[in-house]
Amino acid sequence: MEDPLHRAAHIILAAVAILGATAQESMAADTLSLEKAVRIARETNPGLAAKRAMAEAAGQAPSQAGSLPDPMFTMNAMNLPVDSFSTSKENMTQFQVGISQRIPYPGKLGLHEESAEHKARGMREEQMDYEEEMVRQVRLAWWNLFYLDRAIEIVRNSQNLLRQLVLIAEMKYKVGNGLQQDVLLAQLELSKLLDKEIGLASLREQMAASLNGMLNQSTGSVVKLPRRVNEALPRLKSGVALQAEALRSRPLLAARTAQKEAAKSELELARKGYYPDFNLAATYGFRGANPASGEPRSDLASVMLSMSIPLYAGSRQSRLVAQRIHEQDAVENAYVETENNILASITGLMSEYRKATAQAELFKTGIIPQAKQTVESMQAGYQVNKVDFLNLVRAQITLYNYEMDYWKSVASANQALASLMRAVGQERVYE
Repeated sequence: MEDPLHRAAHIILAAVAILGATAQESMAADTLSLEKAVRIARETNPGLAAKRAMAEAAGQAPSQAGSLPDPMFTMNAMNLPVDSFSTSKENMTQFQVGISQRIPYPGKLGLHEESAEHKARGMREEQMDYEEEMVRQVRLAWWNLFYLDRAIEIVRNSQNLLRQLVLIAEMKYKVGNGLQQDVLLAQLELSKLLDKEIGLASLREQMAASLNGMLNQSTGSVVKLPRRVNEALPRLKSGVALQAEALRSRPLLAARTAQKEAAKSELELARKGYYPDFNLAATYGFRGANPASGEPRSDLASVMLSMSIPLYAGSRQSRLVAQRIHEQDAVENAYVETENNILASITGLMSEYRKATAQAELFKTGIIPQAKQTVESMQAGYQVNKVDFLNLVRAQITLYNYEMDYWKSVASANQALASLMRAVGQERVYE
């Protein structure tokens, strides 16, 4: 007849073996997929809404910059005698109405409008780049949450296993086939796992609050992710192809190009500052009858043209030209720096992605299966007192650590992929 202790151990270990395959959680309607999180962020993120509003505001500037200044309407009472302020006493008294218009030197308005158009385009591109960065942050947070969910799940499974091992150790100790130190060891390892779960749960709460903030939701809102995702990691395009695509598609580079064009227009405008602006005015003077003879008098019309004189060009116009030249140098160097940083980041992210992908593959196909076989062998050996309890516990904890490392590698690979999409400016960075 089978020993009751061995029969109980068989039942307990059989339950542990199928622990990881327990009933799947039903998928609730409010499960937050990665695609849903990105969509909500694009629709509701307040920072992105602010950037869009700023881009729209900048789009209203070109037509203003290219328009003439508002004309000035004047009404004058001319040559009133100060002793009586009579309008019919002095022959020189008259009433005037007039209009004047400031006219910049030809080409200046066009350059003003051109510069504003480039700046508006730059703002639109910066808004798009901000959106891509926001999407990247959402994806990073989502994958952090997914990893933490898997880590908590694994830790809880490990706790359940250790509870079963505690029972086995206690049973063996009671019948004289085990040691009390085995019971104490299992309880200690269980306490360590409980402490680890507390830390992971705290991290998850913080990350959920961060993700909720990006989705413009209450920081305390429950964030429930799917338990399983597609674990396949795609093969990337070549580095040369991705770098070439970044030069074509990255909004930040387009924004830097617009800034260069705006600086060029500003420099041309500064050079036109040596040329005068004009002011054209016309007035019409109303005159009544001659105060002395009573005879009617003709009204008077005047036309005036004035212009600015760049008398202080050395301290104004020349300084402005020098300022614009330095500004142009600055934006050109900023473009080169941005381009270099983007190309370098693509190389680094590709390396990071390949590393995480290789590690995930190694854990999934090599390390974890081997660790499982080791644990199964030790469990069988422990039942017949051929394996030390401490080694069994360590082997089981090592297996769970490897499982956590696997999910960490999967999350890291997907985070590197999200950062690579942002660096290139395209979603399709894989073959």
